[in-house]
Amino acid sequence: MNYDALIIGAGPAGSSAAAILAEYGHKVLILEREKFPRFHIGESLIPFTYGPLERLGMIPKMKRSHFVKKYSVAFVQPDGRASQPFYFYNRYDRESVAQTWQVLRSEFDLMMLDNAREKGAEVLEEISVQELIKEDGHVVGARAVDKAGKVTEYRARITLDCTGKEAFTATRSGWRIRDPYLNKVAVWTYYKGSMREPGIDEGQTMVAYIPDKGWFWHIPQHNDMVSVGVVAEGKYLTRDGVKDLKQIFDREVEQNQWIKQHLSTGASNGEYRILSEYSHHSKHCSAPGLLLVGDAFAFLDPVFSSGVMLALKSGVMAGEEIHRGIVSGDLSPEHFATYGATIREGVENMRKLVYAFYNPAFSFREVIKRHPDAAGAITDCLSGDVNKDFSTLWSQIREFVPLPDELPYGVPLAA
Repeated sequence: MNYDALIIGAGPAGSSAAAILAEYGHKVLILEREKFPRFHIGESLIPFTYGPLERLGMIPKMKRSHFVKKYSVAFVQPDGRASQPFYFYNRYDRESVAQTWQVLRSEFDLMMLDNAREKGAEVLEEISVQELIKEDGHVVGARAVDKAGKVTEYRARITLDCTGKEAFTATRSGWRIRDPYLNKVAVWTYYKGSMREPGIDEGQTMVAYIPDKGWFWHIPQHNDMVSVGVVAEGKYLTRDGVKDLKQIFDREVEQNQWIKQHLSTGASNGEYRILSEYSHHSKHCSAPGLLLVGDAFAFLDPVFSSGVMLALKSGVMAGEEIHRGIVSGDLSPEHFATYGATIREGVENMRKLVYAFYNPAFSFREVIKRHPDAAGAITDCLSGDVNKDFSTLWSQIREFVPLPDELPYGVPLAA
């Protein structure tokens, strides 16, 4: 079975790339291991997600959805003192980035996949890729097995690895590199009936601090549900030998009075989950016949909710670059050098802010107090406008804390 593009994984990155390519008239196949809708963490969108969603034709669907509107983000000290909300519309006067959404990923991802189907992409679910097919050093497709045990080979001019945090290619090829520092653990659940802020703040994301630079997320959703979880070093969360997830979660709720108060009126759905080793990077973005997209290329600590934005941005950009490559007859790894550099630039800019956040000596308030002009640049980066020159901001932040050097990853692997 031959295609122009074979996409492994139907999450936001895969469905975005598929929608773009199918819209151009290319023959596209998505292979997805699970049956949608399926559970996924990562519910908060940031403002600059709007651009990719608009390119994909998703904005009218998002506006018709029941997803909670998000206008701001706020930060809460352990004693319950909350910052003033950071309203997007105070920085951006255009509708496209003044408001975004808090989504239930099972529903949002299905909407994205259906959008790709509507544009002409073929989708096979409940089918697992076993291995990539290589000939003369080039990836020419993949071998997959369906739920009935039937093994089939699918061939394409180019294969896209959109397997998310699993990082199919990077893991198997030895390209996957842990971030030197950002390897946290998250324990989370969902609450129904917990407190929310009034009015326009009902849908805001709250980042609530706990000792040792850990934090809670509190993300309101529709149907009176809230996604809430704690992120910290594994040795902190499992101190005193505690490993039961509910015990860990309940203990940490006591470490932030705002979280304790807001959860006091609600009840957990009873299921607690854990995710570890958050941040990783792939040495390469492409190889002959292969392109890495979304979390399969790089996955960053979620404190600033950049994951879906980066997945959508990379998916749209991958689709556009592959289309140009098909038209020009050049799908070589080098053709994707700009793609790799652009996505890595965005990751590195967001990564610097994440590193600063986890340093106990860092405070957004103190940076802005000394450098009032830094407020706009910080807002831009946190909102997802990550491909711009932030050199002045980094110099200002380095007056308070060190920032990491950029990682030398993401370049194409030449034939």
